[in-house]
Amino acid sequence: MRTHPNTATTVRNLGILAHVDAGKTTVTERILYTTGATHKRGEVHAGTTVTDYDPQERDRGITIFAAAVSCTWDGHRINLIDTPGHVDFSDEVERSLRVLDGAVAVFDAVAGVEPQSESVWRQADHHGVPRIVFVNKMDRVGADLDRVVASVAQRLHVVPLVVQLPVGQEDGFRGTVDLVRMRALLWRAGQDAYETGAVPEELYEEARSRRRQLEERVAELHPAALEEYCATSALSAATLGAALRDLTRSGEGVVVLCGSAYRNRGIEPLLDAIVSYLPSPADVPPVRGAHGAAVQERPADPSAPFAALAFKVNATPTGRLTCLRVYSGTMRKGDTVLDAGTGRTERIGRILRVQADRHAEVEQAVAGDIVAVVGLKGTRAGSTLCAPGAPLVLEPPKTAAPVVSVAVEAGTGAEAGRLSAALARLVEEDPSLVVRTDPETGQTVLSGMGELHLEVAVEKIRRSHGLHIGVGRPRVAHRETVVRGVSGLVYRHVKQDGGAGQFAHVVLDVEPLGGADAEGDAGGFAFRSAVVGGRVPQEYVRAVETGCRDALAEGPLGGHPVTGLRVTLTDGATHPKDSSETAFRAAGRFALREALRAAEMELLEPVAEVVVTVPDDAVGGVLGDLAARRGRVSGSAARAGGTAVTATVPLAELFGYASRLRSRTQGRGTFTARPTGYAPVPAAVLDRALQG
Repeated sequence: MRTHPNTATTVRNLGILAHVDAGKTTVTERILYTTGATHKRGEVHAGTTVTDYDPQERDRGITIFAAAVSCTWDGHRINLIDTPGHVDFSDEVERSLRVLDGAVAVFDAVAGVEPQSESVWRQADHHGVPRIVFVNKMDRVGADLDRVVASVAQRLHVVPLVVQLPVGQEDGFRGTVDLVRMRALLWRAGQDAYETGAVPEELYEEARSRRRQLEERVAELHPAALEEYCATSALSAATLGAALRDLTRSGEGVVVLCGSAYRNRGIEPLLDAIVSYLPSPADVPPVRGAHGAAVQERPADPSAPFAALAFKVNATPTGRLTCLRVYSGTMRKGDTVLDAGTGRTERIGRILRVQADRHAEVEQAVAGDIVAVVGLKGTRAGSTLCAPGAPLVLEPPKTAAPVVSVAVEAGTGAEAGRLSAALARLVEEDPSLVVRTDPETGQTVLSGMGELHLEVAVEKIRRSHGLHIGVGRPRVAHRETVVRGVSGLVYRHVKQDGGAGQFAHVVLDVEPLGGADAEGDAGGFAFRSAVVGGRVPQEYVRAVETGCRDALAEGPLGGHPVTGLRVTLTDGATHPKDSSETAFRAAGRFALREALRAAEMELLEPVAEVVVTVPDDAVGGVLGDLAARRGRVSGSAARAGGTAVTATVPLAELFGYASRLRSRTQGRGTFTARPTGYAPVPAAVLDRALQG
């Protein structure tokens, strides 16, 4: 290991992505240990990991908060973010992927592609993040690399390029064959370093066959490799390596490696693959941002104007810590920078190289760096910091809408103010949490991505602020939609209070939004104008659309947001003096409210895809319990030592399911849930709810 020059070409910014319990944190810990960043191997079960440093993470044995760490390997700085695997914390993954250039997807060698693995893979697809795959836990009973590779191809719709062959199976797993260089990497029991040697004789023919398959697959995808393959019927190690790098960075192929992080086998080849195949900040396109109506690009150049994105805020006992990805320019201690969103300036205090909850101070950060800054007062997650003389707004990470809510209240009146301050700080750290006051009951309502998400948030307030908090039963976020619409609804908005009046006349058609439109419109709402002859000017049409969107906030069934409808403005009329955008916005709002009351509406509830893994002797009881929770079973598959049942279940029925499942299976059952959208509430359930 040697000191590296701090340039963008020698930096790798990557995340570790996977389903819960696939071994992400153990992989991260072994990377830190192997690179010399730590001198003792951290263990999840012992609560000694670097990245899972929060007390709740150590108590629960899962990653909850994305943690950044930094290390060096072969002259390269690797900035690594260990992301959560539980679906309730997918927003942490989203914020991390927004600032990363590459990722390592970790899969369990027994379970293969699991539901949350698929979800985070799709998130990475959305951000265009190149990935390599590490098949972990090759030492487990039932480990099968070929089965995992098949599931990667089938479920993720990518071309897997397997560059290793395992040496030994299950408990006898002791190394890998490097198919690119045709050599064996073997780890002896009790030793961390591997030995390089010839391919074992018993695996030589299989290794040759797999190397041939790899060459053929790469030649099909890469023009330069195809040219050499046609000329010589083979690919050199240099050509194969260069082609694998190009295919990884373009997303046309995914390099697959294997190992056992717990036994520290396969980590060095993984680090080599990270350096060789994943892109540096200099390899990715310049970041694009907006300056007014113009779109600008900023290259990963230390001499370019400064631009950085804040993606995480932590409130620590010693102050406010803001994590930044520097996209261009150089940031130095004491610099004054502009928060492009608010127009306020901030002063850079200390700049820290992050090691989870430990930090090392540096004098500057350059394009490509991921660092933390102390001293920023108003910067929020998603804010753009830039040079005052070269303003730019970068696209912030998207935040998903919360689906579960609980009422929270202070244990005593004296603690009410402290609770409000604690909730404000919590929302600042985690934008996927929303705090509001219920206008009818006056209760403080905390909303998040799932039951565990809210449980962790409440426990964090209790531990960090020493507050006694009462928590009401979780509630799900319902939606309302149109089943049968109305046509030709006429609404006239006339208001005369002296002086200039308000006049707007609109005619609306309202119908369900189905088919491709429903999938393509993120808000579940479409608006169009069919007015002819200029009876309603274009600026008033836009005002009618804005008014209709205002009306979507509360539906007629229970005040829930309305989704899944198309509104068509078919006719209207104006007044030469009294018509205005304000009048037509009000007309659109009141007209749609009246139309929704006249239409046939339906209540929707959030549903989740649940995968329950249980011993074979408990399958019957689990199926019965799912049916009682209004679950619809869609399939089952044999897993090592049990069965995995897949079902769609209303989210409201999953509260407390973890305890129920443990009770039914003597603690041997596990489940994961992934929100998949909304479904109609059955009439019988709706009647019971209304009667209650």
